[in-house]
Amino acid sequence: MKEMIKELIREEMMRANSRRHYFMSGLPRAGSTLLSSILNQNPQFYSGPSSPVVPTMLAIENSLSNDELFLAFPKPPQGAKIIASVLENYYSDVEKPVIFDKNRSWVNRLHYIPGYFGIQEPKVLCPVRNVDEILASFIAMQRRNTYNPDNTKINFLDEMLIKSNIPLTDDNRCEFLASPMGILGQSYNGIKQALMEGRQKSLHFVEYDDLINNPVDTMRKIYDFLGEEYFQHDFSKIENIHRERDAEVYGMADMHDVRESLGRRGIDPRDYLSEATLAKCKDAEFWRNINEGYDAEDFSPDAEEVKTTDEPASLIGA
Repeated sequence: MKEMIKELIREEMMRANSRRHYFMSGLPRAGSTLLSSILNQNPQFYSGPSSPVVPTMLAIENSLSNDELFLAFPKPPQGAKIIASVLENYYSDVEKPVIFDKNRSWVNRLHYIPGYFGIQEPKVLCPVRNVDEILASFIAMQRRNTYNPDNTKINFLDEMLIKSNIPLTDDNRCEFLASPMGILGQSYNGIKQALMEGRQKSLHFVEYDDLINNPVDTMRKIYDFLGEEYFQHDFSKIENIHRERDAEVYGMADMHDVRESLGRRGIDPRDYLSEATLAKCKDAEFWRNINEGYDAEDFSPDAEEVKTTDEPASLIGA
């Protein structure tokens, strides 16, 4: 049965063999929109906003694995085929030969890539940044997008705190962002878990500072990792051509703004974060130790720290 599923998936991939699929994960506020905008200068590349491909696959997998009709008359090969088709169908309107699918949960679902797509050597770009700078960037953005009656939506960060009955303070915002439920905590722990599982060869870390200060060298390393022919990018004419409905959906109108040329916004974490929060961020960038010889035990957190949702009954191994 497992071999039959693999063969059907291979057939699905053969129909799309003119495309090459890569993935983008990483930390929030670490330059993924900027990187996508630069990649899109290459006429062969398509790198869009964060996509629903991973959650859609997971939702279908969960639905079929728990559906009494499917359980009564199981058809795992067909179920796997449906799941495997999500990626290609989502990008059926894109004609570029190279597609980057962006979602921070790819680091949690790396097994999907060979299991459903037949890509035996997944390649995932992971933009990263100093944790205190990420939190400061969120707080600065929240201050630029405070709620007023003219806004269509309260910003997503304060909305989550209100729903959780948590007072609206900057310390609480940071605590929530970095918690297992927060956008930073989820992606941070996901990367840590991927490294603990020995998947570092599938990940290429893109430091925000390197992208800003040494863009040519940084992009060349990305192309080398991907095995793609280098394209000469123009770092003075950067544009986000795939704008999202940030104000309506996230309550933060400038969340994915990209400036035309590379440069820092000059955000100093000390201007936005308390001493207590700054202390918690000290030496939090565990991924930088990989260059010194990675040892999974060095980054093994407590079980509660990386607790995630229960894995579904994957159809890959059905």
